[in-house]
Amino acid sequence: MRAMSSMRKRGPSIEKKLPRGTWRRVLRFAAPYRRELLVFLVMVVADALIGVVTPVLAGRVVNDITGHAAAGAVVTIALVISGLAVVDAGLSFTQRWFSARIGEGLIYDMRTAVFDHVQRMPLAFFTRTQTGALVSRLNNDVLGAQQAFTSTLSGLVSNVVSLVLTAGVMFTLSWPITLISIVMLPVFVIPARRIGARLQEITRESYNLNASMNTTMTERFNVAGALLVKLFGRPEREDASFRARAARVRDIGVTSAMYGRAFFVALQLVASLAQALVYGLGGYLAIKGELSAGTVVTLALLLSRLYGPLTALSNARVDVMSALVSFDRVFEVLDLAPMIADADDAVELPADARTIEFADVHFAYPTAAEVSLASLEDVAVLDSTPSVEVLHGVSFRAEPGEMVALVGPSGAGKTTISQLLPRVYDVKRGRVLVGGHDVRTVTQQSLHDRIGVVSQEAHMFHDTIRENLVYAAPVATEDQIWAALEAAQIAALVRSLPDGFDTVVGDRGYRLSGGEKARLAIARLLLKAPEIVILDEATAHLDSESEAAVQEALARALVGRTSLVIAHRLSTILSADTIVVLDGGHVVETGRHADLLARDGLYAELYRTQFERQAAGVE
Repeated sequence: MRAMSSMRKRGPSIEKKLPRGTWRRVLRFAAPYRRELLVFLVMVVADALIGVVTPVLAGRVVNDITGHAAAGAVVTIALVISGLAVVDAGLSFTQRWFSARIGEGLIYDMRTAVFDHVQRMPLAFFTRTQTGALVSRLNNDVLGAQQAFTSTLSGLVSNVVSLVLTAGVMFTLSWPITLISIVMLPVFVIPARRIGARLQEITRESYNLNASMNTTMTERFNVAGALLVKLFGRPEREDASFRARAARVRDIGVTSAMYGRAFFVALQLVASLAQALVYGLGGYLAIKGELSAGTVVTLALLLSRLYGPLTALSNARVDVMSALVSFDRVFEVLDLAPMIADADDAVELPADARTIEFADVHFAYPTAAEVSLASLEDVAVLDSTPSVEVLHGVSFRAEPGEMVALVGPSGAGKTTISQLLPRVYDVKRGRVLVGGHDVRTVTQQSLHDRIGVVSQEAHMFHDTIRENLVYAAPVATEDQIWAALEAAQIAALVRSLPDGFDTVVGDRGYRLSGGEKARLAIARLLLKAPEIVILDEATAHLDSESEAAVQEALARALVGRTSLVIAHRLSTILSADTIVVLDGGHVVETGRHADLLARDGLYAELYRTQFERQAAGVE
């Protein structure tokens, strides 16, 4: 089985050049399990020893029988063989426990390390990375790395020990028969390697097709994708395309099964022919008196333990390199340093920090080479072209409790500014200050504790209402949750649901309407109770009743809090203490509504094209 697995390994893994120091890093990862590994390897060696001793004892039994030895001697040897079988069974069980303990421990360590590291990556990393490729690092590559210390290591040690002991004993018993038996091995190995090359090709194709089908299912089976297919897609064409790929995977599975059977049949055939040779030549020598009958039996039994290890070891480099490549792919992610990190001397942001100030802020989005990996983007080389600056000398200030409304055409930089405040990105030049502290000098946790965000598209996890709410405040009491729901104008709805708090909201909250999701997001914000609020208004897609409820909930959420609002409604703009008008990453105007209208600049133009229709309703 191990030999067959080696033949199936993908070729590119042995061609990949590994970075220097990979072995040392692998050993450091395995260091916590060094005692378990030592015991595990000792048991593997003991198991291999028993595998060689048993055929030798079987030969002794035959010799004693043919030599008419005392019955007690035969019974004694038989009892020893039985005892070894019991010991071997115990070793096999214990060996499997250690293998599972080491393997699952390594999986746990690597998965948690990668998950923790990826969580700290900047948003730009996730905007560029293929989600499937990233998940593969947490699953497939971690499993491949784990096999290095279970199946690959144990197989390598067991095969080497078995081969050395078996060949040594066979040479001792009869070197001519042993040499002839080994000479027959290429009759199997050469065709087997050709089968292995073909297996690599079809296995790689199968992996690619499965990945393609997984991508299709992921895209089509989420709510948004399913809706798009129903409204714009052609189900017959989608079905035909999927069927074609599934049919090819089916055909590959049949071909792979037949190649696998050919592998085992060939190995069994060569072993049988070699065994026939041993019995024929050995029997001839035994009749001539040059070998004992027991020796012939021992050689025949040992021969079956010679070909398997030899075949597996002939492809050992593929096994080792495949495991190391998996480790390297895991290390590749761990080595990608997060762009946003706490300074060594970072301090806690004071609880009463409520002022916001942007001081001559310049910003350009990071390049792909700074935040991502080529292998996670499915490209050969990452783009390292310097990005264009999108904010140019932005400056404004919000005092405690004030509202600053950001207004401007699409692409002016409003969303970018809102992402600099909680350090989703860091500025290139200038400073962003909260309570007089540069956000780069305080801990990210304390900064995030002081800031609450309500985005245009309120994201909900596929979980219950309760879990989505307490995500922002894990220690919140039930009374606090209900108070937040009441203030967000959604308590009545939650009470009306059959499962109440325990109602599952669905993938991204799709079981709720747009207005209900928005109010639930506001309740989450109120439960967190931050000193500063960032709000990206989103009311255009709501009906008038939902819009009114959301606006009332937002009004309560912003009371007494410093707020930075990407404004889409005239009522919000009119109530703002300062309106910051942006265009092309520049602040072109600041002031209040009446003053900006009187200047007849960009704000006045935006008012006439975007907000004038709302004016009648406001007035």
